[in-house]
Amino acid sequence: MASERAASADAVGSAIDSVSVLGEDSRRRMFTFIRRAGRAVTRDEAAASVGISRKLAAFHLDKLVDAGLLRAHYETPGGIRKVGRRPKVYEPTDAQITVSIPDRRHELLADLLLDAVLTEEAGENATQAAMRSARERGRRLGEAARQEIRPGRMGPERGLTVCEALLDQYGYEPVREAPTRLRLRNCPFHPLAAKAPDLVCGMNQAFLGGCLSGLQVNGIQALLAPQPGACCVRLGPDDTDRDDRMPQDH
Repeated sequence: MASERAASADAVGSAIDSVSVLGEDSRRRMFTFIRRAGRAVTRDEAAASVGISRKLAAFHLDKLVDAGLLRAHYETPGGIRKVGRRPKVYEPTDAQITVSIPDRRHELLADLLLDAVLTEEAGENATQAAMRSARERGRRLGEAARQEIRPGRMGPERGLTVCEALLDQYGYEPVREAPTRLRLRNCPFHPLAAKAPDLVCGMNQAFLGGCLSGLQVNGIQALLAPQPGACCVRLGPDDTDRDDRMPQDH
């Protein structure tokens, strides 16, 4: 899990760096020109596309390569072999840049809905299939995390500590309100949850419940507890009447 958290942080940092690189006007226009060219582009062509010198174009192009947005190699444009050094050419990579603050996971929701459509069982309606798909995905995620950390039997407090680390990777921004209660400050599926709360919040609850099941956390469940500006689900004790407040000094 530590490696996954580091990978997630690296991915966010890389996306922010890429956006920052594209903040310079000439650089952004060259990047757009190369993406639309449909072939490898020389420095001279890139420079001409924005009206700057070849030397300045080379500087900006190398910045785009460093950011992982372009790749460079040497070849003869048009496949015609000539005497002398082959020019350096540039073409786009397959990198996709997505930066969202706070984190949004619409692709996860879309994937769950697609899985529900493809696996809908006899006797299920679409909503039931969506809930099943979300629960199964969460359970598999929890099982994989448990297999990695091998925590043994987990009570509510230890289980929520593991959940915090796992759900932080998915943009939930978990906050420990009490030893056995976890509030999720961010909804990764907003604003879609606001458009279809019964479906999206239900899938979210099923997904988080599946995570708890896969992790084998005892005494904690995913509860619908809508709160403005936060996720509609919180993780808390099975007995919601239980006094789980932070201990007070006497």
